[in-house]
Amino acid sequence: MHADLASWIRRQSTGADRYLFGIAGPPGSGKSTLAQLLGNDLGAPVVPMDGFHLLNAVLRERGLLDVKGAPETFAAADFVALVSALRDPSLVVGCPTFDRTIDEPIPDRIQVVPDDVVVIVEGNYLLLDRPPWSSLSALLDAVAYLDVPGDVRYRRLVDRHVEFGRNRKDAEAFVLGSDEVNAVLVEASRQRAHLVIPYRARR
Repeated sequence: MHADLASWIRRQSTGADRYLFGIAGPPGSGKSTLAQLLGNDLGAPVVPMDGFHLLNAVLRERGLLDVKGAPETFAAADFVALVSALRDPSLVVGCPTFDRTIDEPIPDRIQVVPDDVVVIVEGNYLLLDRPPWSSLSALLDAVAYLDVPGDVRYRRLVDRHVEFGRNRKDAEAFVLGSDEVNAVLVEASRQRAHLVIPYRARR
């Protein structure tokens, strides 16, 4: 599937100085995995929205740590500004990433340089129709939405939270609470995508 999508992006980006391809979808839909596969196929850098998580100390101070992952727990305006900078192929842009082992963003881990024609941008809220997120639609050349069944996402998310330190009971509660609220919000943005990619179970 990713090979076909990579071929589509190659065709769409032919002749472009810079082509920004977005991957959106609810938590646990596989955005990061698909983005990395496409990045490998296309020789393209991958810029994750998760690099714009607010620091845990800031979230704790604002009483938002228990809903980490909600739109208000990101530096959204900074993310939009960075995507806007990525539109200019003459710039070298340092982009943050997110380290799940420490649960914090790492600044300037990714460098996007003028030779990078295609750049992959991935994150939950690329299609969200509220400021400042709504500015992203005009900055991205195309956005694909990953449509994955809820039970599949649930299993993936619980396993992820357990892998990175939560006990299973707390992981299940977080997924059914905060993660599910965010998923409903993201799913409402599905119709704004250029492409919808259906789930295919591994055989």
